[in-house]
Amino acid sequence: MTKISRLENGEDAGRGRAARRTTPRSAHAEWAPAAGREDPVAILRRQAETRLPELLPIRYGRMAVSPFSFYRGAAAVMAADLAATPDAGLVVQLCGDAHINNFGGFAAPDRRLVFGPNDFDETLPGPWEWDVKRMAASIEIAARELGLGRKRRRRIVTAAVGQYRAGMAEFAAETMLQAWYERLDADELTARFGTRLDADGRQLFDRTFAKGRRKDSARAARKLTEVVDGQLRFAAVPPLLAPLRELKESSDPDERAAWVNEVLEQYAAGLHADREHLFRSYRIVDMARKVVGVGSVGTRAWIVLLVSHGVGDPLVLQAKEAVASVLEPYLGASEFENHGERVVRGQRMMQAATDIFLSWQRSTGLDGLEHDFYVRQLWDWKASADLSRMSEHGLITYTLACAWSLARSHARSGDRLAIAAYLGKGEKFDEAIAEFSCRYADQNERDHARLLEAIAAGELEAMEGV
Repeated sequence: MTKISRLENGEDAGRGRAARRTTPRSAHAEWAPAAGREDPVAILRRQAETRLPELLPIRYGRMAVSPFSFYRGAAAVMAADLAATPDAGLVVQLCGDAHINNFGGFAAPDRRLVFGPNDFDETLPGPWEWDVKRMAASIEIAARELGLGRKRRRRIVTAAVGQYRAGMAEFAAETMLQAWYERLDADELTARFGTRLDADGRQLFDRTFAKGRRKDSARAARKLTEVVDGQLRFAAVPPLLAPLRELKESSDPDERAAWVNEVLEQYAAGLHADREHLFRSYRIVDMARKVVGVGSVGTRAWIVLLVSHGVGDPLVLQAKEAVASVLEPYLGASEFENHGERVVRGQRMMQAATDIFLSWQRSTGLDGLEHDFYVRQLWDWKASADLSRMSEHGLITYTLACAWSLARSHARSGDRLAIAAYLGKGEKFDEAIAEFSCRYADQNERDHARLLEAIAAGELEAMEGV
């Protein structure tokens, strides 16, 4: 039966303590596949119905690389599984896909690098436990790929969930405004959570954040463009980067120009007046389709190259298609008709700071169909950790930061007093989620094996190394 989840105001610690009676914290350890559990490949096929078919082999190839890569693309599979798990009846704004690779550094408008969740394609109000379980299971899976033994993996997952619990208690002790203003600057991350890092571990984080600060529109322009007849243009790097001029849907240059101008006018009209003024300081130069991520591959993702009217400095925006959240079949339809608006409003609710160009729109594509998009800068100091290069203590540091940041995001939208009271001071919840994570990681490995089987049998076409 579909739940209808909506955010509500109010703070009631008693409600959280009462929820322990109906949903004991130990109950969250439960996981076993339901009788008649749907084939994960069938779920992926259903998602593919609204995606660009020529890009799907890239998605399946990326998901096939490892169990963790599969997990990154299988949010819809886990959503179906989470729908049958117990929850305390307390609703927050969910990230919806809170695996640890969806956390990282991003620029705040005050030009500080902030750490937190940074992917909101699946955001929707729902049970806070769903994000915690998605995060915790991803830690278990990542730790397996680093070759850590069962006891060491359990310690890391338990510590991360314990940090979520401690973070929620911290925010419950603050005023609502204090909790709302909380954020984790990247410069503070290792000082706060990396107490057992060695010099190499600290250097890895320092290099990651330094590299993130260099990722901006100027760097995007250098890496993704070439000069054609004295003008910057996106380079053709098929199938990952396809300039609009080379797509079969856009043979008429006048039609292309009219469509691009219409799309950008719709976007500009949705910005606040000050941001619109800034945006109109630039002129459109080129547009291309770009393949991004793992789970998003096959959705329509455009990048737009603009240069300022004055000195010609570049601005690269990304317009990413927003479709229905994978959580909606189980939590009810979004209250927002436009899925781009759903993503943007969820991001603004959860993130400590958001891109100044963040907005949404709906436009008719060159295929003649309407599509929802959200728009932001392509790179604005985006810092992503390479989990494969982390030591055990590096993974601990990173996941503690993820857990604290997730608690902060949930505290902004949900009843932080009730959640903190439900979690309590002991480790019952931490241990239960660690057990769930171990069991679900086993399931994820079976699902990954099923994908490999489907590819080998010719049920799905996969493109390797792209």
